[in-house]
Amino acid sequence: MAENADLASLEESFKKFAIYGDTKATGNEMTGKNWAKLCKECKVIDGKTVTGTDVDIVFSKVKAKTARVITYEEFKKALEELSAKRFKGKGKDEAYDSICKLVAGKEPVSSGVTKAAAVGAVERLTDTTKYTGSHKERFDESGKGKGKGGRENLVENTGYVASYKNAGTYDAKVKK
Repeated sequence: MAENADLASLEESFKKFAIYGDTKATGNEMTGKNWAKLCKECKVIDGKTVTGTDVDIVFSKVKAKTARVITYEEFKKALEELSAKRFKGKGKDEAYDSICKLVAGKEPVSSGVTKAAAVGAVERLTDTTKYTGSHKERFDESGKGKGKGGRENLVENTGYVASYKNAGTYDAKVKK
């Protein structure tokens, strides 16, 4: 069988793939989706001897009847099942070691993630120094937005005219 260092890195790979894409996952159980991702990214699926269908069948075979996930022990059984198919010319232990080496130390990769690009028109349209007229009033000198105060004329319901200098002094005058 594989050495202790290989088993430790194999278990580490299991945990990394088990928690991938699920914020509530503990790393003790792996879903079928993550199992398929592991097999694809670690080159267990080669398209000839082992296909995506084989991976799904092995997952269904090793998991408990009503379960939707596999544990680390079931994961090792699944690798053992696939190793015989993936490395046909080798012995059982040698094939298992080979498949463990494919998986050990690997971690999931996020592929196809789109990054936002701020080029051309986007930069020009979001540059607040170039705004004119009433739109310019929505931003302060640093270019930061004023929020609702910049979009609407806020009314003060104090009972005084807008720029009255002695606002709030009526009560003091009446009490004399």
